[in-house]
Amino acid sequence: MTQTDEATPEDRAKGMDEWMQWAKNCGDKLVEMGSPLMSGFEINTSGKTKASTKNVRGYSIIQAEDMEEATSLIERNPHLNGWNDESTIEIHEFMPIEM
Repeated sequence: MTQTDEATPEDRAKGMDEWMQWAKNCGDKLVEMGSPLMSGFEINTSGKTKASTKNVRGYSIIQAEDMEEATSLIERNPHLNGWNDESTIEIHEFMPIEM
């Protein structure tokens, strides 16, 4: 069950408004708004699967000059501003692949 499962339509609309405001504040630094995620699983080298224990609920892709800029953009994300006191966000950097 996700946080929005028990939300009223009004609360969902308010939440979406907050997301859209965050996106607007990020401007062209927001490369991909992303999407909620669900039903994650892990697969090992023998092909066996099990439910993911990472609790990843969604993603967005931003482009920043450095981790400091990325952090400043994420600090205004709705998940860190009152949605849920237990919310956390991880920031990961893409590594360039040279071929």
